[in-house]
Amino acid sequence: ATGLPHYGHLLAGSVKDIVTRYAHQNGFHVERRFGWDCHGLPVEHEIDKKLGITGPDDVAKMGIDKYNEACREIVMRYSGEWEQSVERLGRWIDFQNDYKTLYPWFMESVWWVWSQLFAKGLVYRGYKVMPYSTACNTPLSNFEVNQNYQDVTDPAVYVSFPIDQEPGVSFIAWTTTPWTLPSNLALCVSPDAVYVKIRDIERDQRFIMMEARLHALYKEEAQYEILDRFQGKVLAGKTYKPLFPYMEHMKSQGAFKVCVDGYVTSDAGTGVVHQAPAFGEDDYRISLSNGIFKKGQEPSICPVDPSGKFLPLVSDFAGMYVKDADKHIIKHLKESGRMVHAATINHSYPFCWRSDTPLIYRAIPGWFIKVTALRDKLLTNNDKCYWVPEFVKEKRFKNWLSDCRDWSVSRNRYWGTPIPLWVSDDGEEIVCVGSIAELKELTGADVTDLHRESIDHLTIPSRCGKGTLKRVPEVFDCWFESGSMPYAQQHYPFENTSKFESNFPAEFIAEGIDQTRGWFYTLLVLSTALFDKPPYKNLIVTGMVLAADGKKMSKRLKNYPDPTYVMDKYGADALRLYMIDSPVVRADSLRFKEEGVKDVLKDVLLPWFNAYRFLVQNIIRLDKEDNVQFVYNENQLHLSHNVMDKWILSYTHSLIDFVKVEMAAYRLYTVVPRLIKFIENLTNWYVRLNRARLRGEVDLAECQASVFTLFSVLLTMNRLMAPFTPFLTEMMYQNLKKSIHKDMFKGDHDSIHFLMLPKYDASMVDEDIERRVAVMQAVIETGRVLRDRNTLPIKYPLKEVILVDADPTVLEDARSLESYIVSELNVRKLTVSSDKQKYDVKLTAKPNHMILGKRLKKDFKPVSAAIAKLTDSELMEMKETGSRTILGHVVEFSELHVAYEVKSESGSFAAASMHNVLVLLDCTTDQGMMDEGLAREVVNRVQKLRKKAKLVPTDKITVHYKFDTADKNNADLMRAVNSHRELIESAIKSPFTGEVAPSNMLISEEADVKGCKLEITLCGDVARATLQQWPSGRPTGEYLTVTYDGNNYEVLLQPDSEKLTTAQLLTEVKSMYSLFGRNVTLLHNGQKISLSADNLLHLSGENVLVTAS
Repeated sequence: ATGLPHYGHLLAGSVKDIVTRYAHQNGFHVERRFGWDCHGLPVEHEIDKKLGITGPDDVAKMGIDKYNEACREIVMRYSGEWEQSVERLGRWIDFQNDYKTLYPWFMESVWWVWSQLFAKGLVYRGYKVMPYSTACNTPLSNFEVNQNYQDVTDPAVYVSFPIDQEPGVSFIAWTTTPWTLPSNLALCVSPDAVYVKIRDIERDQRFIMMEARLHALYKEEAQYEILDRFQGKVLAGKTYKPLFPYMEHMKSQGAFKVCVDGYVTSDAGTGVVHQAPAFGEDDYRISLSNGIFKKGQEPSICPVDPSGKFLPLVSDFAGMYVKDADKHIIKHLKESGRMVHAATINHSYPFCWRSDTPLIYRAIPGWFIKVTALRDKLLTNNDKCYWVPEFVKEKRFKNWLSDCRDWSVSRNRYWGTPIPLWVSDDGEEIVCVGSIAELKELTGADVTDLHRESIDHLTIPSRCGKGTLKRVPEVFDCWFESGSMPYAQQHYPFENTSKFESNFPAEFIAEGIDQTRGWFYTLLVLSTALFDKPPYKNLIVTGMVLAADGKKMSKRLKNYPDPTYVMDKYGADALRLYMIDSPVVRADSLRFKEEGVKDVLKDVLLPWFNAYRFLVQNIIRLDKEDNVQFVYNENQLHLSHNVMDKWILSYTHSLIDFVKVEMAAYRLYTVVPRLIKFIENLTNWYVRLNRARLRGEVDLAECQASVFTLFSVLLTMNRLMAPFTPFLTEMMYQNLKKSIHKDMFKGDHDSIHFLMLPKYDASMVDEDIERRVAVMQAVIETGRVLRDRNTLPIKYPLKEVILVDADPTVLEDARSLESYIVSELNVRKLTVSSDKQKYDVKLTAKPNHMILGKRLKKDFKPVSAAIAKLTDSELMEMKETGSRTILGHVVEFSELHVAYEVKSESGSFAAASMHNVLVLLDCTTDQGMMDEGLAREVVNRVQKLRKKAKLVPTDKITVHYKFDTADKNNADLMRAVNSHRELIESAIKSPFTGEVAPSNMLISEEADVKGCKLEITLCGDVARATLQQWPSGRPTGEYLTVTYDGNNYEVLLQPDSEKLTTAQLLTEVKSMYSLFGRNVTLLHNGQKISLSADNLLHLSGENVLVTAS
């Protein structure tokens, strides 16, 4: 917790929370402990910066105890922010019963893991050239190196090495790390490649290099003359003059000679590779095998200290940081005549993932795990795991396992779990301690903490007469702790033995794709070494969350919105859905865009909430107007005969079945789109097409059936969506449960998150109805497109819509739902026909100029002309087959712009084909239709004004209107209003009169109706407060103003209304500003308004400030 949570953390937390909430709903027990990684470089680097520590000497002066205490003090610096963010995200997690890697009992289990590996012979000490952070003074694992590659510009130098056996002839070697040249001890060539001896014309010097690499140094063949050709192996054993005198004494021991090895390639350089065995893995291997140095001599061939500075041995550059020394070394080589050519190179280079400084490769002693000995078992155990997506398992991770290397687990650091090895001075006797009890037995000391300052001073008497054994100074790589987590979090095997063994391997884990070389890997290595089994059964791999421009999110660049700001503005549910419904849950990258979260709120959550609100309004209306108290009990499901009720219930149970199948396979990326599609069907189809039934405008029985159906669907939807959107579903459920029969649920049902998943009922699925509704939707959507294309608003009625299809089932399906089609498209009638010729509908085509023009080039013009001549039947055939050969070119149907043309004497028809149906729309209109459209425009303005006044359907009002009779443009509108008054009153459910408005006015506004001015006034005695943001002026009557985050709203206080309480005002404020789940305070003149205040009329005209935390 040394850093703040970012979107990557929130993504992983969302995935884990969704899966575990879903598992809980299926009856599984889920242990929800939060874990904290407390050790390692992230903490130490912060302390090093804070205290100005540059190396081990500084820590020694300070004392390890004080250094570690400083680390301990900051390790939980941001724990409060983490808890706040995690809880704000809605993650169901236990922070009180957490585990931290710094707990002694956790560290003790880490010791046990190491002791098991040691006992199995999987641990060894050795020298290896490792990636090394000079800023942090420690080696890194190979998988840590892959976390931070950066593009850099480095020097690229060509240096001469005069051959002892051939005076006047030099080898030419190339390197991008001049700082390694003072440590050069050998050269290496490829045994089978062809090398040449050349004469450099300009320099009049003779050089030897690989023939295939001549172009790297010479642009033209005229710049050199080839004197001889030979294979690289003939150069073996030749010696040369050292570049620097620092290690010249080693020449008598076999150094400064040519070695041969197949690792040398023709990909870069000169084919002659300079060998600095202390700073290159292959250099070390080749030099050791060729006797350049012997084991145990490693310190003498590494003239660089742990901070990356040259030791006094390298006298010309002593004390210089190696990267800073490059330019001085290059200057020295030029002055000594050994520089042949100096340039630069742009390449990708590894940087320390914590300090963001360049890594070097350095030979260091360390403790290793023999991962290579486990390779076959690792691959076998990986095959036993289920990965989502699978390609990460089969490609990225499997390839990494196939090429695995021994794992360097020791770090020359301080704040971590000490490696529990006590060693004799000669290194021959080693004791591995596996527990606190064992440590006490061997040392006689009682310890309560296992950090270095508590155990470094402890010694163990030798059993072999070697005096006293002392602990090795290294600590574990923090990745070793992470890999030990399954055991250490349970303090296994010291406690919870049966609990651990009955729950291992884990059912599920999830992390980002970068963990394929991190946590996923270390978990598998340790579980395979300990138990020869995988540590997890199911695994979800997420991609990386990037900034909107595709770059890595950067605090410095400020190229992403703060997560807390996004959650406060749009809600955690919107953020969760946005991330889960994206490529990131398929291990792909997500370019995070704030507007994407906003779209989820606007297009998914608000329509869903509106459907819920519409249901609640009509339950209230049933009680008020029909004296029917609605009680829901799914055990007494009312079997409705309405086709739309049957359809939405069928669709709901199809969804339940789909979700259960896909979630069982951990495919979140298929579940969320289907859930979102369901919300669209619910809000845009079921609710929209059943408004009249739900409002009781048909009859009471139909109203009750539709309300029961909608309640059932919304409750089911809430239970299904609860893992994905925990806040919204809980808020809706808390209100819905008031109408649920007390005996419906068994057990605790206080929260939506305590309920089990709804059961799938196959008898409720009606594929016939789902097919019929799909046809209806296709006809309506195509008709809407035709209206849009022809600028015909849905408010204006049209004469006819025609469905043309050769399949009689499709025609019958449409006919069976004719009333919905006619109503939604606002047409007088629906006609169905299988006779396409009757309406003279023809398919026409034009080429896609951008695609075909680019592909066909000069042939585009004749092919384009041929496309224009294609007949309807030829185009229909092309549509079926997908392509057609035209003038020798295969043209895809997708490369055409196709349209339907209609010729009919009975009307002006437009045609379109979508979702495999052909729809014709009669676009002709008459004055009566235009007048009806204007009347519907008036209805629209009235409903908007009702919404602006925050009225609900049960509020009884009268609507008054007034024309500007002097304006001649109002004639059409006046005629429309007078001739369609009944339609208007039926739609607005209120009297619509031209009489003068009385004194009980709620709101008044001049509306623009197609260029005509109409003053609309709403009047009535509405006994409630109304919260409203007014576009201009002030509301009529008494009011107070509330302010939050710079936004002002007015609360209307009706003089004859019931008293407005603080609690009511608080609810209105939370609703308007989306502050549910926050601690909200109301302030007047700096003083907190008491929640017990039952009358706020005294605040009329005053300002109330809103704060939220």
